[in-house]
Amino acid sequence: MVKIKARSQMSESLLLAVFLTLAGGFQDAYSYNCRGEVFANAQTGNIVLLGQNLAQGSWQEALHYILPLGAFISGVYVTEWVHHLFKEYQRLHWRQMVLCTEAILLAVVGLLPQSANMLANGLMSFACAMQVNSFRKFRGIPCATTMCIGNMRSATEMLCRYHITKDRELRRRCMHYYFVILVFALGAAAGALMSLWLGERAIWMAGGLLLGGFLIMFVREGER
Repeated sequence: MVKIKARSQMSESLLLAVFLTLAGGFQDAYSYNCRGEVFANAQTGNIVLLGQNLAQGSWQEALHYILPLGAFISGVYVTEWVHHLFKEYQRLHWRQMVLCTEAILLAVVGLLPQSANMLANGLMSFACAMQVNSFRKFRGIPCATTMCIGNMRSATEMLCRYHITKDRELRRRCMHYYFVILVFALGAAAGALMSLWLGERAIWMAGGLLLGGFLIMFVREGER
């Protein structure tokens, strides 16, 4: 039987980070290219576009950005309750519950027509919030799998500090961050291409990556 401790360690593995980051980049490209130029993950961009539409008096367009923002906030809130209620659950890690929920939400998104883009973007933002709030650290390094700005700042900070101190641990952390950014870009590229090829159902590929992450977390730390 896999102990909770082993699963917790596996939830911080680099392999899992790759799966989740690919899915994160994929979702952002998919939502922008296939769901009305709204960002599922980058809520800063949605806030800018919301403010711009409000300033222009485009109230209906503004609604396209309010829903993802509200869904993101709700996703963080719900995830905190999942952690609180199931953190001691023995048969399944609470983070695996989060990944299952995300995959189900993305499966639903793939079934929604273009006329339901607002709902689709809301579901994706909710799923993104669950992921970013549940998976915050990999290999002991704080890191995001659904956005890049924090990772870019941290990577460049570590690079500068390495050049000053020659501390190899700082170099390792720097390379970790830049690797995650590269993986996110690859996920975004795949999301853009698959959206053109498969349309609305392309998001199922991101759901498959999340299910892969769910299965990875069953592996014992010593078996990696």
